[in-house]
Formats: sequence, C-alpha cells, structure tokens
Amino acid sequence: MQPVVEIVAPDAFGLWPVAEVERFGFQSLSGKLSPAEVGTAVMGIIRCNDTEPDGDHPPRPTDPLSSFLHGLLTLDPLFAAGGLRVSDTSTGVTFLPGCCDGLEDWRDWHRLINDGGSLWFGHDPMSPLAERIGDTVRLTVDTCRHDSPLIELPVTELVHLLADAERDLADFLTLAADWAPAHVPDHIDSVTAALARLFGLPAPASPPKA
Repeated sequence: MQPVVEIVAPDAFGLWPVAEVERFGFQSLSGKLSPAEVGTAVMGIIRCNDTEPDGDHPPRPTDPLSSFLHGLLTLDPLFAAGGLRVSDTSTGVTFLPGCCDGLEDWRDWHRLINDGGSLWFGHDPMSPLAERIGDTVRLTVDTCRHDSPLIELPVTELVHLLADAERDLADFLTLAADWAPAHVPDHIDSVTAALARLFGLPAPASPPKA
C-alpha cells in the first residue's frame, strides 16, 4: 500500500526540477524519493489547488512562483487527486485510486476497518471499491466489470499496511521540508505546513538555516 498523487504534467514546468512521469500517472510518496521526484509530487499537489479561492482571500501575487503557490497557501480544505495504491505482489493485481478519490481522505480506510461497510473511489476510468466482509477486506479494481480483478486481505493486514502508508506520508513530509529551502525559499514553513495539513499529520521541524 502506497500513498500516491496523480500527476497531470504540463507541457513545460520551469519553477523547479521535476521527474518524468506518465501523463495522468501516479507519483508515490515516501522517504525514498529523489529531489526531482519530491518536486514532481509537490507540483502535482499544488496543481490540484491552483485555483482562485472564493471569499475573503488575498489577491493572487504576480510573480510566477508565488502565483503558483497561491491556492495551496490559501485554500481550505486542500485537495490532492490520488489516494492509496494497493499492489498484490503474488498476483500482479493493482488497485488504483479512482477519479473521486483524494489523498486527503486516506484516513477513511480506518473507518472501513472500524465501522465496516464500503468505500467507493470513483467511476473514471475505472470504478474501484473497497469493502469489509467479516474479517476480510475485498478490493474490487473495477466494479463495472463482472470479471474485475480482486485483492482480498485480512483486516489485520490492512491495519499494518495503513500504518506503513502513514509512515510513508510522514517521511515524505520530512523530505519536502528538506527540499523546500532550495526551491521555495520564501515559503518554506507555509508550504510544509500546507502539505502537513493536507495529510492531517504534524508538520516536521524546519531544517536549520545555514
């Protein structure tokens, strides 16, 4: 189980280095990313929030970097297309986030464990569904197919997988805090705090200034 962000890469992005990702592909989040992969993930999250906030918000700045960061730093709540990707290494089946899934809702998986029921993640291009059936969680890759691939795992295993995913998010936040001084030097704390707020996790301590 990996937290992932969907990347809608622009034709050209020059605010900081980014890694090459398939258009509408996913960038995983963890503490093992290269600086360019961190930049890709941050870019993807910011693009999801690159809109003009409604209501009483400061005007969008004119310089390109501050303008791009404006939605991330002023919107509440924040949104990040993506979610939790689950791969069954024994069968090769992969359960991907759907069009209505957002990484900010990753804790809904805990509700599935504790309360049962199901989680529906969207309808395009597939319609993934997670449901608890007794002591088993069934992940249906595409409910629109009668022969959809499935992943089934014990609830106890999902608990451990979610703990690992949360650790990946926390480790990514630490990497992002280390990445920020070189690429968003005037917005280090605010960008890190926004990412932490998106994930619902504590913001890591800022790296010491040189």
